[in-house]
Amino acid sequence: MTPEQAELWQKLKYFEMDDVKSSLPFSARLARGNGWTLDFALRAVDEYKKFLLLAATLPRPVTPSDEVDQVWHLHLLYTRSYRDELCGQILRKPLHHSPTRGGSTERSKFNDWYNYTLTSYQITFGHAPPKDIWPPAEIRFRLINFIKVNADTHFIIPKKHWWLLLKNQLKRLWRPRS
Repeated sequence: MTPEQAELWQKLKYFEMDDVKSSLPFSARLARGNGWTLDFALRAVDEYKKFLLLAATLPRPVTPSDEVDQVWHLHLLYTRSYRDELCGQILRKPLHHSPTRGGSTERSKFNDWYNYTLTSYQITFGHAPPKDIWPPAEIRFRLINFIKVNADTHFIIPKKHWWLLLKNQLKRLWRPRS
């Protein structure tokens, strides 16, 4: 880690995103919105801070993992925290979120940036990023189709289990009654 990175890392490490007065602090909202445990959400926030360090100090663009991107998306909604505190006081420059425009050129670009991010993480922090938050690029960029679903009103069944569930339901419906 360069001296510039070490100084910024100290600021980022102690940058508090949870409002202790809030009945639903940032990390709890993040966990709830993504179906994560609070512990996983807190780890994802720590990894987001590491991503911020890389994004602010490296000479090339970087790309977050999906988990880190979820933290970033939520943080963007907390405009005072994001714009004023993070960008204004800690980074001292704007950090814009630019989504893909789609297509094979963009896919290749973001794949390259993501691999650069993983390599830079290893160099900067002296260890590999945790694979449960930073998977390899081939997993990070596989086809994904996320939608928001209200878990209070809908069942969420992984596709790999749907056939077993249907089969068991059919057995119950069609078994002879005595």
